[in-house]
Amino acid sequence: MTSTKMTIHVQNMGGMLQDHTIVLGDRAVRQSKIPTSGTVTLKFGASKQQVKVVSASHLDGLRIGEPLARRLGVHHGAHVGVSYRASSKTLSLGPLIGVLMSRVYSGTPDRPFGTNTGFCKELVDACHTYGALVYFFTPGDISSGQQSLEGWTYYGRWRKSSFPIPDVVYNRLTTRKLENMPSVQHFMKEVKSRYGNYVFNETYLDKTDVFDALKQDSSLTRYLPESHLFKNYQMLKSMTARHPIVFLKPITGSLGKGIIRISRLAGQSYMCQSTSLNGTVRQSFPSIDALFSSLSGKLKQRRYQIQQGLHLIETGGRPVDFRALVQRGPQCVWGVTSVVARIAGSNHFVSNLARGGTLSRVKEALQKTNLSAAQQRAVNTHLRKAALDIAKGIESHIKGHFGELGVDLAVDSHGKVWLLEVNSKPSKNDGTPLSEGAIRPSVKMTVQYARYLAGF
Repeated sequence: MTSTKMTIHVQNMGGMLQDHTIVLGDRAVRQSKIPTSGTVTLKFGASKQQVKVVSASHLDGLRIGEPLARRLGVHHGAHVGVSYRASSKTLSLGPLIGVLMSRVYSGTPDRPFGTNTGFCKELVDACHTYGALVYFFTPGDISSGQQSLEGWTYYGRWRKSSFPIPDVVYNRLTTRKLENMPSVQHFMKEVKSRYGNYVFNETYLDKTDVFDALKQDSSLTRYLPESHLFKNYQMLKSMTARHPIVFLKPITGSLGKGIIRISRLAGQSYMCQSTSLNGTVRQSFPSIDALFSSLSGKLKQRRYQIQQGLHLIETGGRPVDFRALVQRGPQCVWGVTSVVARIAGSNHFVSNLARGGTLSRVKEALQKTNLSAAQQRAVNTHLRKAALDIAKGIESHIKGHFGELGVDLAVDSHGKVWLLEVNSKPSKNDGTPLSEGAIRPSVKMTVQYARYLAGF
């Protein structure tokens, strides 16, 4: 079944076009052998209805009436893929992509998704380029048993319309609380089981789950610093005895929040550093017992991962790590879309942008470190290989459907590459300046993968 990109022309009902009739160009009708006698099933997302196909000479596109366009949520000038399956007499339009967002900012109609509005507009533009239609909805738009959704899309301005359940749901929820809502979980289950459609990036990844899963693969252990679910004082004592630096990271944390760095000093004393909005808070302790007593209250409030610390390469005295974006493409194969260096801000030991970190090109960041030219070239290659290996390991060892992963990697002073963590909801708001109408490769890849999933 081949797909052809076509432009939709919406005609008002003052013309001759009937509600359940669509018009295709002669050439498309002949090439796909679409019958013009009787009816065929028109499929768009989960919507299916019987329509009659009429052929017209010199028409380059697909013409439908206003009532049908309104039911489908399509607009004049939209570009969609069109394919015909003779065995089921089904004419499919799409793919219809639904992006599940955390919230809509009703007071800013030109920026309904806040700082993520630019990314959403890029998705709209990429769909127009490749032939697809995308809309954006929130948990508040979901209700039980519905066969359509209220969502937002862009043509001329941001508009809210009714759409069928999509072929592909791209989960961009930014909190576990929203993702774990019963209505959201039920909806994602229904999309897959009832409609046979797809949800990708359907769940958050917990830090310890990732490391425990990847430990099962002997080919990946070389990337893994020693890491455990934190349990008790004895574990803290043994880890700090084995490693001069240890990190405590909230299992469900993000943006560098709540990370604790413990350094063993001379004479069995310890330095404890923790992140705050204003920088790093430092405390000294004469013993591991005193350190644990100070932290015990905090460690009881949430679950932590305890991880071997690394002596990271630095530029200008600031630690550097790397974020690789790994995505599935038009053939469902994992590929590295981008790798960027992240340099920690002043008075911070984490590189997150939310904590004052800055982005840099990998080559430029490496040139400012103490690594030799040969080591820099090797690191550049090893970062991409490690990211790919880890993404494939996630696919093999962790339940869930992922279309993209943010893989955070570190490089130690010897040039060895290590895994820090894997993020199934990599940020789309990195401050990258874009010229008007530009579309990032990562956004194009998302649309191409959705087209693959939906069979276009």
